[in-house]
Amino acid sequence: MNVRYLTADVFTDTRFGGNQLAVFPDAREIRAELMPRIAREFNYSETTFVLPAADPSHTAKVRIFTPGGELPFAGHPTIGTAHVLASIGAVKLSGDETRIVLEEGVGPVPVVIRAESGQPIFAQLTAARVPERGPAPPDRDRLAAAVCLSPDDILTDGMTPEAVSCGTPFLFVPVRDRATLGRARVNYDRWDETFSNYITRNVFLFALDPELPGHDVRARMFAPTIGVAEDPATGSACVALGGYLAWREPRTDGTFRWVVEQGFEMGRPSILEVEADKQQGRVTAARVGGRTVLVCDGTFTL
Repeated sequence: MNVRYLTADVFTDTRFGGNQLAVFPDAREIRAELMPRIAREFNYSETTFVLPAADPSHTAKVRIFTPGGELPFAGHPTIGTAHVLASIGAVKLSGDETRIVLEEGVGPVPVVIRAESGQPIFAQLTAARVPERGPAPPDRDRLAAAVCLSPDDILTDGMTPEAVSCGTPFLFVPVRDRATLGRARVNYDRWDETFSNYITRNVFLFALDPELPGHDVRARMFAPTIGVAEDPATGSACVALGGYLAWREPRTDGTFRWVVEQGFEMGRPSILEVEADKQQGRVTAARVGGRTVLVCDGTFTL
């Protein structure tokens, strides 16, 4: 039996940039035990399998797998899957904006698809959960050793290491500048020692020192224990980053926006547009969006 799949590059408008994604737009014939094996075969950061929604008012159910296992929520697979479904007509576009809801492990995830001339060009998700703070991080010396930096490279004044989750937790580690970020590497000998008893082993390093005009943040994300040595674009981290940055924004009300560069050091430049809403000092919503381009359309033999 053959089933259709498509691949896409997400958070880019150029093929061979962004984050790769494989999408099975109709996975009803794929046995659940095969899904992680198929994801390992593609060996992309994530592969998604689209199934009928449990709630008929929702658009579809999406299961997301890295080469190391299933995730309850991830950003670039959500954005890319929405784009693919709209591109092949599985989601009917209704003018300039089409609103859908994808069921994921974290819960229903609303997505807005923007279109021009009847074709999807941009998608934005709203996190199913507002950003939540995690436990205190490992100390700065251990963090620095795990990413092959010196302790002085990691900021601790205002911007400070902190775990945040919108369904998938990440440890955010602010560093001095873009050059420092470029020197970071996974120290495999120290990684498990540092994070084995922590809430997450997904580490998002960032600097408020972007390369391109009009951008705000330069970032890298390392998650070797789930089979992602480095991720070119991490939407689930960026919605949580929206919470992290909004908490540090002195204004108590409003919608705040940042443009994040990621994947540049990997040769897969990605652009992620992040928003967060605050009301009376509380972060009430976080969103991330970007563009997607299709790359392949093929069949997979089961």
